[in-house]
Amino acid sequence: MPMPALRPYQREPLRAILRSILARDGRTFSIMMSRQAGKNELSAQLEVGLLVRFAAQGGDGIKASPTFRPQTLTSLARLIARLHDAGLGALWIPEHGQTIRLGRARMRFFSAAPTANVVGATAGLILEIDEAQDVDAEKYQKDFRPMGATTNATTVLYGTAWDGTTLLERAKEEHLALERRDGIRRHFEYDWQTVAAFNPDYRRFVEAERTRLGEDHPLFRTQYALLPLTGEGRAFSASALDALRGVYPRQPAPTPGRRYVAGIDLAGEAEESDEAARGARRRRRDSTVVVIGEVIPPTVPPALEGLRIAALPPGLRVVQIQIWTGERHATLFSQLVRLLRAWNVARVVVDATGVGAGVASFLRDTLGSRVEPFHFTAAAKSDLAFRLLAAVPAGRLTLPAGDDPELRRAWHELALARTAHRPNGQLALFVDPAEGHDDFVMALALALYAAEEARPRAARGRAGG
Repeated sequence: MPMPALRPYQREPLRAILRSILARDGRTFSIMMSRQAGKNELSAQLEVGLLVRFAAQGGDGIKASPTFRPQTLTSLARLIARLHDAGLGALWIPEHGQTIRLGRARMRFFSAAPTANVVGATAGLILEIDEAQDVDAEKYQKDFRPMGATTNATTVLYGTAWDGTTLLERAKEEHLALERRDGIRRHFEYDWQTVAAFNPDYRRFVEAERTRLGEDHPLFRTQYALLPLTGEGRAFSASALDALRGVYPRQPAPTPGRRYVAGIDLAGEAEESDEAARGARRRRRDSTVVVIGEVIPPTVPPALEGLRIAALPPGLRVVQIQIWTGERHATLFSQLVRLLRAWNVARVVVDATGVGAGVASFLRDTLGSRVEPFHFTAAAKSDLAFRLLAAVPAGRLTLPAGDDPELRRAWHELALARTAHRPNGQLALFVDPAEGHDDFVMALALALYAAEEARPRAARGRAGG
């Protein structure tokens, strides 16, 4: 079968790259395309063309990705597939597990992970950096950029947006500045609307994602609209907080036939620390917070009806909040067990980081496999943040109405919550310690995680004859 036809927005940068290579101009290009727009297809077909063009003359092309598995291997597999599509399946030769040779020309594939040992390779044909927004800038400058020095190789950085500090975003700004001086285009950017003009199915999918996540969700902004995140900001706007407000009271007990889950953020045992505040020293204590919610089966909003999208995750209707401050773990444990048993929760996700590990282990020993210990790594907290931010505009998360101390604290934390972007596409969700605590926010995120990951128990019985 022939290679897939490239769309105009793919052919445009391809022509500019080939001109630079054939003229030995040694230019560097930045290419930003919305997710699934076809940048990897553009790269693979470019590599096929270079292998064919330089098969007799020889030379090495270098392509690097943030990780060897799966990103580098995926790029390698795509090139092999396109060589077969071009009728060259019997001519290419694999070398050393990460190199494709056609005649005397080669494409070599590397990991750009900070610990990867890649010194010594030469990029005679081209140097490509995939998902450049996730590649460490120092690694690129020290190990990869010099690979093209002796041949003045053309360099291409591909990816999407994240924030203003990434390798790709810095390259974009540099290229736009150069374009303003000499008129030579070096930056190519195509957001989801460009792709949607050629693919109606893509338009329907991304519009569904916009409805599901909200236009301001970090993933929609960076992966589809190609808008970089800027600084730290409040996690929840006034309209988002309004969307969280339910019209039901807190429940004192479970309703028969309903399914409940819980999230628990554990404080240290009588944990205290000093902070500077308004020129004075003050004491603070974290709290153990339990959020119990009813699992709401997923529904498709009217705006998404008739669209071919993945099933939405379940929602969470928060029905009860319990807070303990300065409680000894020995006392706290028995209270947690009574509370969770009273609500017959189907799933409990509990902070098992640091001092929380002991309580989480005791709960699992007592309540069984329904308890999931959760370790707060940067990646895990980022996943919680993305889930929480996606649930609010989709209407999948509500809090009860009322004005009791627990709810006042909940709304106070939500109003103070901030997000900050981190390297490798990670997101931090937190409350500035100078302003307050984030115990409820974390417990709420854990409860939502419990709802989204909960699976109904399969009915058991004997088959009748």
